[in-house]
Amino acid sequence: MSSKHNMKLDDCNQPTPNALHIRGIIAIAIVSLIWATTFPLTKDAVTSFSPSVLTASRFTIAAAIFTPYLRSLNAQILRDGTVLGLLLFACFASQAIGLETANANRGGFIFSLNVIIVPLLAALFGQPLLIKTLLAAAVALTGIGIMCWENGSLGIGDLLLFAETFIYGVYMLVLQETAQRHSTLSLTAIQLWIVAVLSAVWAAPEMVGQFETLRNNYVIILYLGLVGTAGTIWLETIGQQWISATEAALLCTLDPVLTSVFSFWLLGEKFGVRGFIGTVLVLIALILSQIKSEYIDKKLIFGTEDV
Repeated sequence: MSSKHNMKLDDCNQPTPNALHIRGIIAIAIVSLIWATTFPLTKDAVTSFSPSVLTASRFTIAAAIFTPYLRSLNAQILRDGTVLGLLLFACFASQAIGLETANANRGGFIFSLNVIIVPLLAALFGQPLLIKTLLAAAVALTGIGIMCWENGSLGIGDLLLFAETFIYGVYMLVLQETAQRHSTLSLTAIQLWIVAVLSAVWAAPEMVGQFETLRNNYVIILYLGLVGTAGTIWLETIGQQWISATEAALLCTLDPVLTSVFSFWLLGEKFGVRGFIGTVLVLIALILSQIKSEYIDKKLIFGTEDV
């Protein structure tokens, strides 16, 4: 078959950049929906057993599902997957420990700070920063602040959730650079096994003593492992092939909106007028991020405009 004919087939069968972009948006939006359920479930779960056992259990289940995709690996994917896995372990360990004392609703707000952390980190590495990104981030944070933030001083749990948010911002940028180079299934498998091994070592002293508790909560553990861990990490790896880390972070502002809904439903946390106002502002921010305009599509690189 000639190369010219192959090119015609590719042109007919390959999705357009816009179609891939839409797929990426859908993938990350689904991730946000799933994560919104995991915050209150994790908050509830850590009242029954330790953060180390919870993290080890969910990642061992998730890693087992992806084990068949560890074949035919090379040095580059092992390196990239290991770096991503180490960042993920730090994120999920911080989240599990932090939610022992922090409110799940406030945790959703803190995690949403990625909407500004990610583009600022990207700018530090020379990537362009759009005016509309800053505007959308400001509107989203205002909405989430109205919706989620409560009175009271910050505790150690909140500080750990801040650390998780920053580390996850770094993770998203690294994933943006590596996702297009590798098979998403293999890259996901390596990440999951790195976290599973590290968390198993972390949980080893407590695992036997909490086996009965794990058995009594197997439905939550299975959901967190299969859907909240394996599913979300794979979908994020897929989504960030087609959209930037900055856009993914903005889409993740759906997470605290949905977290508030699920926290209200599952844990009885408050969701009233402030929740609706915040939700509207977040949706406005998401729309703003997709608007094409010569004024708000200008780039800012350390304060220097470039049309």
